[in-house]
Amino acid sequence: MEQSDTLSLEQIRAFLKATEEGQFQAPNREERYGWIERVLRHHRYSELNREGKGLVRLYLARVTGLSRAQVSRVVGLYARGEPVKPARYRRHRFATRYTKQDVELLAEIDQAHQTLSGPATQKLLYRAFHEFDDKRFMRLASISVAQLYRMRATAQYRKQHTVYQPTRPTPVAIGERRKPEPNGCPGYLCIDTVHQGDQDGVKGLYHINAVDEVTQWQVVGATPYISEAWLLPVLEAILDQFPFRIRGFHSDNGSEFINQNVSKLLNKLLIEQTKSRPRHSNDNGLAESKNGSVIRKHIGWGHIGCQHAEAFHDFYRQHFNPYLNFHRPCAVPELRTTEKGKIKRIYRWYATPWEILRQLPDLARQLKPGVTDADLNDQASQFNDTEAASRMSNAKIAILASLRTKRSA
Repeated sequence: MEQSDTLSLEQIRAFLKATEEGQFQAPNREERYGWIERVLRHHRYSELNREGKGLVRLYLARVTGLSRAQVSRVVGLYARGEPVKPARYRRHRFATRYTKQDVELLAEIDQAHQTLSGPATQKLLYRAFHEFDDKRFMRLASISVAQLYRMRATAQYRKQHTVYQPTRPTPVAIGERRKPEPNGCPGYLCIDTVHQGDQDGVKGLYHINAVDEVTQWQVVGATPYISEAWLLPVLEAILDQFPFRIRGFHSDNGSEFINQNVSKLLNKLLIEQTKSRPRHSNDNGLAESKNGSVIRKHIGWGHIGCQHAEAFHDFYRQHFNPYLNFHRPCAVPELRTTEKGKIKRIYRWYATPWEILRQLPDLARQLKPGVTDADLNDQASQFNDTEAASRMSNAKIAILASLRTKRSA
C-alpha cells in the first residue's frame, strides 16, 4: 500500500475484490484529500471512460472511507480545476445592517426623549427620515422594535447613553391568582377582614370572616391585630370550626393573608391558596357581601377597642357562629344563562347552611374525621330558630353593654 496512489486499473480491480468495505481509512483529512488528488492525477481521471471512472470512484471510497456523495463532491473539485482540499468551516454570520453611527443616533434620540418605549422610539426614527428628511436616519427608519431593543443592549450603546431604572416591586409568589372553583364540593373558603373603626388614633379590633363557597357555612373570629403573630392562632381556630375538610383558601391580596406564615400553615393542612385577580371584584364577593349583611348588621360600625377581641371571639364561637349556620336562612343562588350569554343569579330557595350541607351527595366523605351528620343534626335541633336567635341576641346585648359600662367608667 505504499504505492497505493500509483496502482493501475487492473491492480485496483484486484484490490477491490480482495478487500471489504470499511477496512481502510486515511488518518486525517489533509492526507486523505492529498492522496485523492494524486490518484486522480495519476489516472488522468477526466480522460477515463465510464467504467474506469466508476472503478476509480469505488477505489477512492474503499480506501478513504468517504461516502459516495462525498467522493462525488471531491471529484467535482478536481474536474473544475479547483484545489482538492477540505473546506474550512466558516460560522454563518448575518450581514451587518446597522452601523456604529446608527447606534450613536439611537443613543442621541433616547437621550433627548428620556428613553421612550420601543414602539414610540420607532415612530420617532420613522418621522426623522420621512417627515423631516434627515438622511442620517435612512436605515433606522425601518428598524423593528425587537432590533431596537437589541441595539440598546449593546456595549456601544451603553457607552453613549446609560439608563437608570428605579427598583421595581417584586411580585409575591404566594397563592394563585384565580377565582375559587369548588365544582359543588364544600371546603372552598372565601375569607376577609372587617376593621371595627379607629377612635382618637386607637385602632379597633378586626373581625375575620370566613365563608364556604358552596354551603355558605360561615365562621367569624376576632383578633386585636392582623399581624402574623396574632392572626395565625385565630385563623387556626376558625378553620377548626368548619365541620368539613377545607380544600381551598381564597382571599384578597392583603398582606395579612398573603405571607409566608399563612402559606406554611395552609401547606401543612394541604389547603390550596388562591387570591383575587385585578379588576375582578366578584372573586371574593361572597365574603365581602357577608361582611355587610352579617357582621355590620349585627355589630355595627362603631369603634370597639382591640382589648375586647378575645371576648368577641368567644361570643362568635359559642353563640354567633352556631346561629348563623344552623338557624339563619340565606339565599341560595340559581345560575342561569341568558340569551346573550350572560350568567344571571336567581334566588328562589332559602335555606340554612346546615340544610344546604346535608343535601349534598356523599356527605359522610365530606365531613372531618370524628364529625358525623348525627352530631350536627343534634346541634341544629337543640334549639328552635327563634330560641337560638334570642340566646344570640341576649349574649350580644350583654357584651355590648359591658363595653358601654367600661367606657363610662
